[in-house]
Amino acid sequence: MTDTKQKTALYKRMLLIRRFEEKAAQMYGLRKIGGFCHLYIGQEAVATGAIGALDLKRDYIVAAYRDHGHALASGMDPKAVMAELYGKVTGCSKGKGGSMHMFDIEKHMFGGNGIVGSQIPVATGVGLKIRYREEDGVVLCFFGDGAIHQGAFHESLNLAKIYGLPVVYICENNQYGMGTDFRRVSAVDDFSVMAASYGIEGRQIDGMDVITVHENVKEIVEKARTEHLPSLLEIKTYRYKGHSMSDPAKYRTREELEDYKERDPILILKKGLLEDGVQASDLEAWDKEAKKLSEEAASFAEESPEPEIEALYSDILA
Repeated sequence: MTDTKQKTALYKRMLLIRRFEEKAAQMYGLRKIGGFCHLYIGQEAVATGAIGALDLKRDYIVAAYRDHGHALASGMDPKAVMAELYGKVTGCSKGKGGSMHMFDIEKHMFGGNGIVGSQIPVATGVGLKIRYREEDGVVLCFFGDGAIHQGAFHESLNLAKIYGLPVVYICENNQYGMGTDFRRVSAVDDFSVMAASYGIEGRQIDGMDVITVHENVKEIVEKARTEHLPSLLEIKTYRYKGHSMSDPAKYRTREELEDYKERDPILILKKGLLEDGVQASDLEAWDKEAKKLSEEAASFAEESPEPEIEALYSDILA
């Protein structure tokens, strides 16, 4: 059972992600941020609830290109994340990765990967490392509904079952693969049933409720850690913004968007905290703090230097 203290921590983390993403969108509009940028607004409960179930001294995270939320949920410094968006040398990838390559080896946050589905075999490899070295860690592998039909997904789940790898594969189904409704390109609407093909556990979870996400992932992580069992979670969520900053999202109705906003994960938990006796003034103060941290991150990025031209070919491994 998640107590009020834990709920408060989850609430603060979701608020930070929401306010950070809003600031990033503003700065992108002002052309302070270039290149691709995929916002996580609306999906905060997934990364927050799932990563909140980990012990990042021994567990790992591997994510896709919509990774700002996962970076912040893992405890990465908002200043380093924002500076990476700006392409500044103080960014977590020295300004060379940008939006899709948030990375922090000390936090066991292994990206941020730009190619659809490419992170799934990477996460499986991290799971193999854990088993080979007889460690007790677990890997959370995040990917979208657009990646679940990739061959790499199916090969990875097969391998994970054969070798008993402690990997929790999490499909964040935000309803659209770029601009295509996932039901138009999928043989099944319930992705969790795919787990049966590999003899592993599958669950479909409400991704708009952070407590539901947190408690399900906590349980499945413990199974992975103690029984060396991979699993597949389909966490159903929704992104409020377009696929990327250039997408006006005209493929969905205003009514659909407003319906999901009625189920906003932050509003759901806010209501729960008020019912637990938390004061409204505390909720307002935490929101102000999240906005302040986001403002400070943008200022830090703005004032940070560009990478030196001599660094163009450093840190290149292949």
